[in-house]
Amino acid sequence: MLDWISAAAVAVAAVAALSFYVSWRATRLDRLHTRVETAYAALDAALVRRSAVVLELASTPGLLEPASAVLLADAAVRSRRSHACGGGERELAESSLSRTLRAVVGEPGFRAEVASGGYSRGGADGELLAEVEAAAKRVHLARRFYNDAVASTRAARMSRLVRALRLAGSAPLPEFFEADDEPPSFDTMA
Repeated sequence: MLDWISAAAVAVAAVAALSFYVSWRATRLDRLHTRVETAYAALDAALVRRSAVVLELASTPGLLEPASAVLLADAAVRSRRSHACGGGERELAESSLSRTLRAVVGEPGFRAEVASGGYSRGGADGELLAEVEAAAKRVHLARRFYNDAVASTRAARMSRLVRALRLAGSAPLPEFFEADDEPPSFDTMA
């Protein structure tokens, strides 16, 4: 009788430990999915902010050459329109905006020309350029943070236990956001 009681106690302890572990894994997976959603919201906000600041830069009278202003405005508008599309179309539009921004703002001597008033008034435009710099850097960091969260979540979902017990439920597998988000080389602009 004592052997039966100790075997039952061991079985109950093993079931309790396994239940605790499965519950912990499910909670961790839920936190990872929440982290992905939060990181995507931050990335989305950074992308929207960058397109708004670039559009403001492009529409500032006398700051840019007309052709450069049109290119930047077009890329920023396409970025804003792709906001609702998501997926590959948005990644292409954001990459296009990054490349256009580097081509226009990343030219050597651009900042010095703006500061000297060669294109426009200088002072307020310097602040606008600082906003563009900050927005471009935020997009770069937000995308890296989002992709790191996606990688962690995908790795956790590949576990045999998670797949066998379907701990992810019906949550879709998060996708990476692959876009050219390299900010302009601000060092060459000084």
